[in-house]
Amino acid sequence: MQTTLDGIGLHKLFTYGYLNLKKNMQVINDLNVFPVPDGDTGANMVMTFGGGLAAVSGETVHIGRYMQALSRATLLSARGNSGVIFSQFVYGFGRGIAQKESITFADLASAFACATEDAYHAIITPTEGTILTVIREASEFLAENAEKYNGFEEGFAALQAQMTATLKKTPDLLPVLKEAGVVDSGGAGPVCFVDGMCAHLRGESAEDIP
Repeated sequence: MQTTLDGIGLHKLFTYGYLNLKKNMQVINDLNVFPVPDGDTGANMVMTFGGGLAAVSGETVHIGRYMQALSRATLLSARGNSGVIFSQFVYGFGRGIAQKESITFADLASAFACATEDAYHAIITPTEGTILTVIREASEFLAENAEKYNGFEEGFAALQAQMTATLKKTPDLLPVLKEAGVVDSGGAGPVCFVDGMCAHLRGESAEDIP
């Protein structure tokens, strides 16, 4: 059971998250109907986070310094509306744990709170039923429940279930999604990302990610 995480461990988790995001890129693109049906949400997220991940060292032990480097690189790699929101989320996440050498699962609550705040500030007119709803409800879930879980595997499994449930209800919050019969493409991105992280925590190889 993994109860603490340093920069090296977080880099591995993020790598798995990115790999699963990349594997599902076309699926996410095909869901894209809001705000413009241009079919590039998944591609923009992959380019945004992939650019950030490629620019950092996976050997930085201090998690705050690792996130500082990653958040800057991700901001520079941001592409499209979804990429900008995602990059701001990453920046806020890093801001929330900037002084930490390592973190527990409970520390994610403050990181997600800062990340959600920055993501909402990235949009002039925030719209619910989108990626913003998925990350905000994840943040609220962690604020209420993060300290209940014994380690990252158990905690992320609960977070994965919560985020998936929020994604499924996005058509009820945004009529254009219900009309098209899809969930929000932007919201699908972080869910895929967390799915990949959970796969790593379960001990699966990158090839096992569906």
